[in-house]
Amino acid sequence: MREAFVRALSELAAADERVILVNGDLGFGVLTDFIERFPDQYVNAGVAEQNMTAVACGMALTGARAYTYSIGNFPTLRCLEQLRNDVCYHQADVTVVAVGGGFSYGQLGVSHFATEDVAVMRALPGMTVVAPSDPWQAYELTRQLHRRGGPAYLRIDKGSAGVPAGDIELGKARQVRGGGDAVVFSTGAILGQAIAAADALAAEGIELRVIDVHTVKPLDSETICAAAAECGHVFTLEEHVATGGLGSAVAETCAEGRVPLKSFHRIGVGDSFPDVVGDQPYLRAHYGLDATAVAKTVRQAVVD
Repeated sequence: MREAFVRALSELAAADERVILVNGDLGFGVLTDFIERFPDQYVNAGVAEQNMTAVACGMALTGARAYTYSIGNFPTLRCLEQLRNDVCYHQADVTVVAVGGGFSYGQLGVSHFATEDVAVMRALPGMTVVAPSDPWQAYELTRQLHRRGGPAYLRIDKGSAGVPAGDIELGKARQVRGGGDAVVFSTGAILGQAIAAADALAAEGIELRVIDVHTVKPLDSETICAAAAECGHVFTLEEHVATGGLGSAVAETCAEGRVPLKSFHRIGVGDSFPDVVGDQPYLRAHYGLDATAVAKTVRQAVVD
């Protein structure tokens, strides 16, 4: 997904000299071509993410279309005050790009686990929150975020859900698999685990609908409420803590929409810091976020 984002950003930079990338002193392999092609549209702020955000905001307030770029928590949690007081309060054209959503940097431990970022970022007034599931989505949504303008958060995963390219619209959820027994809403590349779970359950006669919520804010309340009402059993899956993220957003939407449900289940990381390291598939399995765990949760709710 990183390469897809950089490709989109390079095209935007070539067409609009206002596009500025402010980097937190990393990603040089994937950013090398951009830096060489657009030296006047690139700033390395160093390992100083608070300053990186303030610089990007200052540029945006003088007419730039600024992008900040770093790993997981560093362009989000480390500089939260600057995002709140500088970027969001002033509705600045700053897009925060975090590579390594969820357990993407699993071998590096909890400091590199981006598992609270969606909850924090969606709470900021005016902030658009997007988590693509595949490289083609990262490319398309980068361009759409640019057209939208204003504060935005683009959460890039190292993985891919494997969903074929198709039409995608910022703020509009996509159904990627039909089914009427239950529905699972997912965001980011972990969507692939929801699809795999649906395939496994289909062999047992349980039809699980899968909906890709690539835009967590603004949330597509209409699609979510309609699918929840039709299926009754509702599940959310995210590589993120269960509190405050996609699951909470969907629950709020269903409650406010007065959708009658048979059951509601948030599948995410529990209320504790993950204390295990390993690659992304291992950590998903360990914390009950893989296809096997999803299928088990759905099966228990629907059959029982």
